[in-house]
Amino acid sequence: MSEHAGTSVSTHILDTSVGRPAEGVAVELAVRSGDGTSWDRFAASATDTDGRCKDLPELPLGTRDVRLRFEVAPYFLSQDRRSPNVHGHFPQDAEDEQAEGKQAEGKQDAPRTRDSAPENRDRGVFFPEVSVAFTVEPGEHYHVPLLLNPFGYSVYRGS
Repeated sequence: MSEHAGTSVSTHILDTSVGRPAEGVAVELAVRSGDGTSWDRFAASATDTDGRCKDLPELPLGTRDVRLRFEVAPYFLSQDRRSPNVHGHFPQDAEDEQAEGKQAEGKQDAPRTRDSAPENRDRGVFFPEVSVAFTVEPGEHYHVPLLLNPFGYSVYRGS
């Protein structure tokens, strides 16, 4: 990039549990000018149908560190995470499945998450938000993809 070009950040989110982009996730961009300085909220966006935030502005001059905060709990709570039965139907609960005679012999439900916050425990959300902080250099572009599932995530510097 030329020395006059601004520093920019882009991101996108892929939900690896379903193999699709994560649409509608709120993303906050915060900046700071150096170690020991406080974070300043600079911009906010939400992922589009392709899981991307295409409207994040160039960073202010003097920015050294950037933090992206992804509000993932509302996204996961809005998703239907039930598994279909052998006929492709989604049973309402275990009693419906047993009543239909489709409960497999010896089948057990996976244990519920024990370590998540009480308000999210029964909803399958372990990480209600993901925060990623990184250092930037003037004039560079930083693409930071988030690979996400209900119980884990991974981030990296993309291109």
